[in-house]
Amino acid sequence: MEMCGVPVSATPPKDGFVLWRKSAGGLVRCKSATASNPGLQLSLELKRRKYMGDNVLKVTDGNFDSEVAKSSVPVLVDFWAQWCGPCRMVGPILDEIAPAYKGKLKIGKLNVDENQDTPTKFGVMNIPTMIMFKSGKEAERIVGAMSKAELQKKIDRALAG
Repeated sequence: MEMCGVPVSATPPKDGFVLWRKSAGGLVRCKSATASNPGLQLSLELKRRKYMGDNVLKVTDGNFDSEVAKSSVPVLVDFWAQWCGPCRMVGPILDEIAPAYKGKLKIGKLNVDENQDTPTKFGVMNIPTMIMFKSGKEAERIVGAMSKAELQKKIDRALAG
């Protein structure tokens, strides 16, 4: 089933969702759903895409070594969870800035609910936590949500150092 050109499933998340579409006058609410209205529900993968855009890498416990530890360029890994409000603020910022760092930095996201070994290994106690890895070793740790400009300054400083 599709709504507003977006595939949906019949399994609702507890917090529901709202779909928006662009119009000449700006954004317009297209459809919304909650757990009490299961016929109009985004699939988990679509909801995940909201916080993990096409410009960032999905990092898991299984691919951490190949994508991060053995990477020839530095990697910024965002440790996040879907239920985390500040994580939802950082996700779109990372997706937006990722193209500017292409070839200099890979940006990845690791869902701490689905992958618990890696956050434990690196002592991630709060989310969002972003760790920059250079040659497989932690080079910088950024904790908490911040503005795009502030985050870019921290990333640039870590890349230069």
